[in-house]
Amino acid sequence: MKATVKWVDNAMFLGESGSGHSVVMDGPEGHGGRNMGIRPMEMLLIGLGGCASFDVIGILKKARQNVRDCRVELVAERADAVPSPFTKITLNFIVTGTKLKEKQVAKAVELSATKYCSASIMMEAAGVEMSHAYEIVEVE
Repeated sequence: MKATVKWVDNAMFLGESGSGHSVVMDGPEGHGGRNMGIRPMEMLLIGLGGCASFDVIGILKKARQNVRDCRVELVAERADAVPSPFTKITLNFIVTGTKLKEKQVAKAVELSATKYCSASIMMEAAGVEMSHAYEIVEVE
């Protein structure tokens, strides 16, 4: 896996993935930015959510669950000192579907957290307190 990050100006950077996709990162105005892009630490948090969601959906599909929607809400706390790494992250999955089995949803979230999600496992290994939860929304 490869990526390139190029400085644009002030606190703005352009990141390009090895697969050819780009994202603009920018800092807040108080740090020389213009608030025109996502913050790098926000990108880490979104990447974690994407990695975990990819796993949860894949596991539920293999279990033949009728999933209509899945979103994960992430809440992170950071240290007050510099550097200010994440200290605690909570992932709450809201899984919507028809006749979803709670046991399957719980298993998918647990397997993502402990076995499959590289980002989650890496954060935990770095000392971040991780917690995972889920809600099921039933639809016809």
